[in-house]
Amino acid sequence: MAAVLHSAPRFASNEGVKDALSTALGAMLVSAKEEHGEIVLTVKRASIEDVLRLLRDEHDYQQLMEMAGVDYPGRAERFEVVYMLLSLTRNHRVMVKVSTDEATPVPTVTTLWPNAGWLEREVFDMFGVLFDGNTDLRRILTDYGFEGHPFRKDFPLTGYHELRYSEEEKRVVYEPVQLAQDFRSFDFMSPWEGADYILPGDEKADVPPVAEPMTTEKPSQTGAGAKADAKAAEKKSAGAPAEKDSDTKDAGAPDPTEDRPDEPARKGSVTGTKAATETDKKEEGE
Repeated sequence: MAAVLHSAPRFASNEGVKDALSTALGAMLVSAKEEHGEIVLTVKRASIEDVLRLLRDEHDYQQLMEMAGVDYPGRAERFEVVYMLLSLTRNHRVMVKVSTDEATPVPTVTTLWPNAGWLEREVFDMFGVLFDGNTDLRRILTDYGFEGHPFRKDFPLTGYHELRYSEEEKRVVYEPVQLAQDFRSFDFMSPWEGADYILPGDEKADVPPVAEPMTTEKPSQTGAGAKADAKAAEKKSAGAPAEKDSDTKDAGAPDPTEDRPDEPARKGSVTGTKAATETDKKEEGE
């Protein structure tokens, strides 16, 4: 069978890719590095559309595979938008990053890939990043009327609102989250070892002091008090009637079979099984 040749290599190499792309991007590039076996390019936010068009048209990264958001609350520009590109002809991937804040929009790349519209909507829904030029920037994962962006680090785990279906209003209603009880502080101690402090409510418990174990020297001492000891020392009643001796002699076991007399002889001319069978055959022949 002839070998099948393909233009794309089986294993992609990063050798020379970072330097070549860095040179091609020029002033639009902020930084470039190779990390975890991938080429990562950080570019200027305003130049993202030009950067991706250059990578698509001149360096054969034809497909936008995915977009993702990352939140770093400690940074001035807390959000990163990450674009994952794939070259089908070279079997190679690169990651392109831009930074932004809550108010500054990122230029849309829906002009380059139609699927970017759905991906930008997801980043907007989860992180609140705005995309300038996206004509359909709506929420895509959360429900109608949802407030906040769930993937932000400062978003509360319980959310701001809860929803339920109201039988009275016959629709889904939103209500502020009301916790059934306040959050408690745990010291992460083992419950079997016990805490070093008195928990609220424990001071009301009436727990008797633990005494030393009771030991007894005689069976009559039960350890339950003088009255119980006197009861235990009482003499027991007589035994059951079956335990008393009787004048009736026990019949005993039957005599052995060998000592029994022989049974009387059987009436008739034939006593053996074989002779009886032969007699029956003779009678049938007659």
